[in-house]
Amino acid sequence: MEVTGMSIHVLYVLFIGAIILFMLLRKDTTFISLAGIFTISLLATQSLHASVSSLFHSFIYAASELLPTIFIICFIVSMSEILTKTGINDAMISPFARLIKGPVIAYWLIGGLMFAISLFFWPSPGVALIGAILLPAAIRAGLSPIAAAMSMNLFGHGFALSGDFVIQAAPKLTADAAGIPVHDVMSASIPLVLIMGLTTTVAAFIIILRDQRKQNKTKLKTASVLPSPANENTEMYLPRRLRTALALFIPIVFLADIGCMLILDLQGNDATALIGGTAIMILMTVHFIVYKQKSLEKITGYFIEGFQFGFKVFGPVIPIAAFFYLGDSGFKHILGTPLPEGSDGIVNDLGFALSHAIPMSKEFAAITLTAVGAVTGLDGSGFSGISLNGSIAKLFSAALHADPAVLTALGQISAIWVGGGTLIPWALIPAAAICKVDPFELARKNFFPVIIGLLATTAAAIFIL
Repeated sequence: MEVTGMSIHVLYVLFIGAIILFMLLRKDTTFISLAGIFTISLLATQSLHASVSSLFHSFIYAASELLPTIFIICFIVSMSEILTKTGINDAMISPFARLIKGPVIAYWLIGGLMFAISLFFWPSPGVALIGAILLPAAIRAGLSPIAAAMSMNLFGHGFALSGDFVIQAAPKLTADAAGIPVHDVMSASIPLVLIMGLTTTVAAFIIILRDQRKQNKTKLKTASVLPSPANENTEMYLPRRLRTALALFIPIVFLADIGCMLILDLQGNDATALIGGTAIMILMTVHFIVYKQKSLEKITGYFIEGFQFGFKVFGPVIPIAAFFYLGDSGFKHILGTPLPEGSDGIVNDLGFALSHAIPMSKEFAAITLTAVGAVTGLDGSGFSGISLNGSIAKLFSAALHADPAVLTALGQISAIWVGGGTLIPWALIPAAAICKVDPFELARKNFFPVIIGLLATTAAAIFIL
């Protein structure tokens, strides 16, 4: 069994390398992901029929894990569709259009708001709120959809989530594993989070400016995830006063959601559910006002459009997500067989092995914690492996007589930036879907800014140690 386990780990690493290569070459990753699932399943179960079945089970497991994200995207798109057709969206974004005077302000304003919202409610609700209200105005101001997605993604799923200073789920997990107080991890993480966040977002901004200079300005200004307000084909079902009233009402409802989140302490999936349910209620309300006696005949069409879009976006992502879930919590569920004895999951095992393959020094310790964090983030969660980072930081700090909080914070930052939603395609789908860009392209655009940020943060950690 030990030999089989080792073979599984080696094979998993080889397929990870192949998937990354396919992504860099802009090739479809579906085939290589499914080949990896089948091959690893065959090696683990020694059964052909079980390996064939694992392909189906992997899709079911991945889809079930991603379903809340799929649904929130579907509902937001459904709501946006009717708001666009009725002209409510144009009325709603007009104040923001006056505020946002160009792509530079749009990038930093979206990022700043996304950062603030994500600190309190985590990123997914923030993506829905920004996408529903601010995004169209930003794009009309000249910010490209991919740049808008980068801003939402890097500031929310990276900058805010990696520190998690308000909700404190991440530092609690890493601190417990390292055997130190949460306050120590949070204090040590402040300079590292700032260095990582500012370096990455500034680097991304520079890359965006460079890319936008290469584009035709006319095409850039007309690009939008929603129809232009000057589009004569826009269906204007409502009189102006009613449109204006609803344009005021909808942001107030979403602001009320934020109030409910604060008062009721709703976070994570609960906060996302509130935003999704609000989108459904708005869709139903506007739909009834528009169609009146025909309202029972039309609403299904909007849900169909939303679901068509959502599953079209997630279709290419589910196979690769299934492969990486196989390396973590999904192994037993997908294959129906436990991991080799003593294993904590393929990804966690790889991270632990990596930590023991590096000589002991503060330089190598910092580099190792960054690498281990990145490896454990490959499952697209960002949180599943951060306890391992805390444990390894504790071992390294004892050997080096160094501050465990610094190494713990570094591993946490690396894991969440990589796995929490900036480099793993299925983890950054909320921002990609709202902005209607390819999640794989968004991951490629994020790659160099995030790597630059990790290098700078690792160097800072070495200096602090």
